[in-house]
Amino acid sequence: MQEKEDKRIYTLSKEKPAKAVLKLGLPLVAGMFIMVLYNLVDTYFIGLTKDDYQLAAVNLAYPIMMIAIAVSNMVGTGAASLIARSLGAGETEKANHTVTVGVVLTVVNSVLMTGIGLIFLPGIVTGLGAKANTVVYTTQYAKVILLGSIFTMGSFTMGQLLRSEGSVRISIMGMVCGTVANMILDPVFIFGLGLQIRGAAIATILGNALSCVVSLWYYVSGRTLLKIRLCDVKPSKEILKEIFWVGVPATLETLLSSVAYIINNNLAVGYGELTVAAMGIAQKIMTLGNYIYQGMASGTQPLMGYNYGAKNYARMLQVLKAGLLVVSGIEGCVMLGFGLLAPQLIGIFTENPEVIGVGSRVLRAIMCILPFVGAVAMSRTSFQAMGKPQYAFGITLVRQLILYVPLLLLLHHVAGFYGMIWAQPITEVVMMVVSVGMLYRSIRQRLRWESL
Repeated sequence: MQEKEDKRIYTLSKEKPAKAVLKLGLPLVAGMFIMVLYNLVDTYFIGLTKDDYQLAAVNLAYPIMMIAIAVSNMVGTGAASLIARSLGAGETEKANHTVTVGVVLTVVNSVLMTGIGLIFLPGIVTGLGAKANTVVYTTQYAKVILLGSIFTMGSFTMGQLLRSEGSVRISIMGMVCGTVANMILDPVFIFGLGLQIRGAAIATILGNALSCVVSLWYYVSGRTLLKIRLCDVKPSKEILKEIFWVGVPATLETLLSSVAYIINNNLAVGYGELTVAAMGIAQKIMTLGNYIYQGMASGTQPLMGYNYGAKNYARMLQVLKAGLLVVSGIEGCVMLGFGLLAPQLIGIFTENPEVIGVGSRVLRAIMCILPFVGAVAMSRTSFQAMGKPQYAFGITLVRQLILYVPLLLLLHHVAGFYGMIWAQPITEVVMMVVSVGMLYRSIRQRLRWESL
């Protein structure tokens, strides 16, 4: 066990920057590719029902899943940042206490979300943009997702806690097990039991439940660097303050993304519910590219947090440069593939020529974010790792409310549907320059202060 612990710490503190980024990032990217199947498998099997309104309903209900992740992100990101910094500073007991508190808070938050969501479900479904042909399907899918939010949120938070200590491969195992279960159960519930869209939601929740159980088993079996302990169930004021200081802005970031997603869907509904289905398929395919930059950014987060705690600012700069080069290069290749194969990719999920045509144009527009958005994500997670959530939230606030939403509304007004889908690529180009500049300047300042 000691050898494994030393190897984890070596990766965080001394491994060559590019190698460390790849070592922590690539397994996470691979695991996230598996997680992509959660969305794509549901979309694929629902597509086999030949009902494009059910496809649209999955897309309309997706913000509920995003909100569940946003709430769990509050605990996961806040706790993960504190754990990485505590390990870097040699405060192992504090790191152990934080893990347990993170698990307890996740359970409490999931119960609250389920209760509030079910009470206001009819209004929520209407607000998501569901119309006559999709309201029943959206309600069915959303209700199951809300009932199983404890597993969705638990799986997400546990993965972040494991990655914060460098146990990336262990976190991947939970993701893989959950996704494989979802792939097996989808056809069983959708077709075998005739539950259709409700069956897709049940399969997703059961997959998340298995993922959550696997992660917990690793903690209980003693294979992790840190432990979940009964003596640490009661949180200290210091730990709660640290978790919420970093976590609340992280939650607001995801919530703002959900709001932008809902606005996007409501605008698209004006062009017909099949347009929503086409846009939903394109966005689900884009998750393949999105999870690459998210995985690399999450992989660099413990590196940045550990070295910030250890005051090794020179290494932080090296990690930042290596991470940006790696993620931009990979995403450029993915963008090329999406551009060449857009109709074929959309055609996997539907045979409707209208949906394929619209979806291809949407995918070829939004794929242009890929070489730039990774830099934005890496800057944001680095600020979170450093315990500076105000900067991370500032990046999201500018990105979503000051740039993206106004651009979305403006381009929709000027050029209609095909104008509004270019709002995000324009936003990400601007934000890459702003966010990387902020992070580089912040680290350079720390480096200068230490040299005085």
